[in-house]
Amino acid sequence: MARSALLNVMVQAVFKAGKSLARDFGEVQNLQVSLKGPADYVSQADRKAERIIREELMKARPTYGFLGEEGEEIKGTDGAHRWIVDPLDGTKEFINRRNDFTVNIALIEGNVPVAGIVYAPAQRCAYVADGGRAEKLLLDPAWALEHRQSIRVRMRGVELTAVASRSHNSSETEAFLNGHGVMNYASVGSSLKFCLLAEGKADVYPRFGRTMEWDTAAGDAVLKAAGGSVVRLDGSRLLYGKTVQEEDSAFANPHFIAWADMSSLHLSGAEGLQPAYALS
Repeated sequence: MARSALLNVMVQAVFKAGKSLARDFGEVQNLQVSLKGPADYVSQADRKAERIIREELMKARPTYGFLGEEGEEIKGTDGAHRWIVDPLDGTKEFINRRNDFTVNIALIEGNVPVAGIVYAPAQRCAYVADGGRAEKLLLDPAWALEHRQSIRVRMRGVELTAVASRSHNSSETEAFLNGHGVMNYASVGSSLKFCLLAEGKADVYPRFGRTMEWDTAAGDAVLKAAGGSVVRLDGSRLLYGKTVQEEDSAFANPHFIAWADMSSLHLSGAEGLQPAYALS
């Protein structure tokens, strides 16, 4: 099955899960919600959406591995490929009836996302990436495709606009914004931060809080296809499949910076990022 056909599978899986989430969103007051950790919510909607996605993807590619936020890892017989899924990114936004929650699927080849989709059901839009192309899909009220358009990051200007997490801001984030002369700042939940960079509405997303691979893989794929980059603090690319880590648990990400346009940064290892701010 060609990758373009796999993208169609991903789109169908995420839309199917999105319809389930849309129904639960309308009756969110009746959902069973629990805490997995400090400020880390999970609901029955998360688990149901992941089950829908897993069944669709594994039916299409049963040899691929599967990593979802709400279930155990499935090790595939094809060691080169795996799905990474976050069935409901922004559970806190979801249960508080904000519309910036997303459903995320990424296809990993080796240790790099090569295709992905970020779907925002309450906003009736999706961002897809495949083969170095990124698009934004707009849906009508009946969930049918209404419009699609290619998206691309914007060139770096004199004044930068940053996006950052509504729930996970930090002093390190503020230091980065101040050190890089960021003039405008928007706070948004979920992986939509990557997508705002991808469609040319912002320039940088610094993340100094803890994230997991399922939080970033799909957004990373979309941003990369649109011309952007997601890098560690030393300027190296953020990679996936981090199963054994002495400093953290499996699949945890280090701090990273997502850039729309890195062309004028002239990164050279750690020297390209660190002088503008200090990390404690």
